[in-house]
Amino acid sequence: MSNAVSDYFEGIQGRLGIIAMRGCEEFAKKVSDQIVEIREKMGDTEIIGYHRDSYILDAEFPRFSTGEGKGVIKETIRGYDLFIISDCFNYSVTYKMYDLKDADGKPLQVPMSPDDHFADLKRVISACAGKAKRITVIMPMLYEGRQHRRTSRESLDCALALQELENLGVSNIITFDAHDSRVQNAIRIGFESVSPTYQMIKALAKSQNNDIQFTPENTMIISPDEGGMGRCVYYSQVLEVDLGMFYKRRDFTRVIDGRNPIISHEFLGDNVEGKDVIVVDDMISSGDSMIDVCKQLKNLNARRIFVFSSFGLFSSGLERFDKAYEEGIFDKIFTTNLIYQTPALIQKPWYYSVDMSKYVALIVDTLNHDKSVSQFLNPIQKINDYVKRYNLK
Repeated sequence: MSNAVSDYFEGIQGRLGIIAMRGCEEFAKKVSDQIVEIREKMGDTEIIGYHRDSYILDAEFPRFSTGEGKGVIKETIRGYDLFIISDCFNYSVTYKMYDLKDADGKPLQVPMSPDDHFADLKRVISACAGKAKRITVIMPMLYEGRQHRRTSRESLDCALALQELENLGVSNIITFDAHDSRVQNAIRIGFESVSPTYQMIKALAKSQNNDIQFTPENTMIISPDEGGMGRCVYYSQVLEVDLGMFYKRRDFTRVIDGRNPIISHEFLGDNVEGKDVIVVDDMISSGDSMIDVCKQLKNLNARRIFVFSSFGLFSSGLERFDKAYEEGIFDKIFTTNLIYQTPALIQKPWYYSVDMSKYVALIVDTLNHDKSVSQFLNPIQKINDYVKRYNLK
């Protein structure tokens, strides 16, 4: 066995097991299949249970007629390095409750809310009963991530949720593009916020048949608000292109749906005329703000507009995006498959799904070997190498 392979096997933290929470089965299977491929390339080892056809463990989350639930793990996890994948925003998962019926008299299917998903996550962790060697929660979109700070007499949901997971015995929490990663200061355990920058850039190049040019003369990064400047600065630096931003003017005399409504977006930055612009944000919720930003960029004579968003919630439907696309307001929207995507969304001509399963598989496999994941948290060299090769080509 070579030194490189020997180093790879050193430090392994028990047998690898993955639990897919409800709604995450398809994505977890992709991650498991990727790990199978990764480990097949590394050759044989005498470690028991290292090579398997699947790393998914059998678990279920039944519901009682009252809506109460429980978590059941149906095979041993003693000594396992356990990874639990949870999508708290998958509203396609439903359950029956009492004898509730819909307008047609059929049993009513109650969609699971983020609170329901988080409760199930706590249930399955408690079902481990301290038998797992280590528990890592992979929660791509952080539960209550937008309620990360207290500005008045209001709840501090995200910090409290993280503390609950810590108290239940979780060792690490992996999330993606956290709304504000400083919330990790509420806990003492491992917390990593991963950015899909590399995957987004590759997806854009692929989707446009390599006709986009990552140069200051042709491309510009735009932040839709001041809060997203950090991630946009990163994109701007690794691509070596200019940066602009919009400032949200809000009406602080009113509160609608828990937020002060936006009066207008004011642009701050260099001339975008004739340039391809990439608007980068952590999530698309209703989409009103994003569409307004794209409209203003079009009014400033931007050439093409691409939207990068880690999470596409589209909480107010897709019709407004269909209309904006038909009017030429934007060219394409990129979001990841880290959270639920409706079949209707995937079929839209303006939408591109960025597959993150291999990236997550690499993180899981690396952590199972107790190796550093810094190359995944900040892949600046990998991005620079890709952009150099791309621009030369």
